[in-house]
Amino acid sequence: MNVWQFMLQNVGQVLHLTLEHLWLVGISTLLAAAVGIPLGILISRKPFWSKPVIGTANVIQTIPSLALFGFLLPAPWIGERADRLAILALALYALLPLIRNTFAGIRSVDPAVIEAGRGMGMTDGQLLWKVEIPLALGVIFAGLRVATVLCVGVATIAAAIGAGGLGMYIFRGVSMVDSRVILAGRFHHLNHLPRLRLVHAAIAQIHAGNRVQIADLGHTRNDGKLAATPE
Repeated sequence: MNVWQFMLQNVGQVLHLTLEHLWLVGISTLLAAAVGIPLGILISRKPFWSKPVIGTANVIQTIPSLALFGFLLPAPWIGERADRLAILALALYALLPLIRNTFAGIRSVDPAVIEAGRGMGMTDGQLLWKVEIPLALGVIFAGLRVATVLCVGVATIAAAIGAGGLGMYIFRGVSMVDSRVILAGRFHHLNHLPRLRLVHAAIAQIHAGNRVQIADLGHTRNDGKLAATPE
C-alpha cells in the first residue's frame, strides 16, 4: 500500500484532520496577528519597551511545545478544552515574528520620508497609517508568513493533548511503529530492499577494492624504498 492508496482508503479521516489542522492554524495565527501587530506598532512608538517585549516573546519561543501545553493545562477556562489550549499555545509561539517584524519594518522607514510628511502637515497618526505602515507592509507580511509556517509545524504537537489535526497520524504511527501512518504511505520501501542490498554489496566491493589498491601501493612504495637504499 503506497501513500495515495492509504489516503484514498482513509479520505474522510484525512480531510477531517486536515480541516482541524487548518482551523487550529488559522485561528491561532489571526489571534497572534491581532495581538502581535498592534504590540509591534506600540513599541515602535515607545522604543524603550522594545527590549522587554521582544525579550519576553523570545523566552516564550524557547519553551518546548509540550512543556507550554503542560503549563497552560491548569488554566481555569483555557485548560478545559484541548482546542482552546492549542490555539493559545500556537498564538504565543507566533507572537515573536509578528512583533519583531512589525517593529523592525516601521523603524526601518527612511527618516527623510517621515520628515517630508511632517513638512506637509501630517500628524503622528497620519504618518503612521499613511506613510510608515504602508512602507512596512512587506516586512510585516513576511513576519505573518513566518508565524503561519511556525503554527503549521507546531500544530502537529497539539495532537498530544487531544486537539486533533494531522499530528494524530504522527502519534498514532509512532505508537504503532508504522511508517505508513506517519508518512501516509510506505513509499514502497519494502520493494526496494533487494536493490538496496545490491547497492550495499557494490559499495562494500568498492571499499574492498580500494583497500587492496592502497595496500598494493604501500607495498610498491616500500619495495622502491628498499631498492633505493644503498647496501
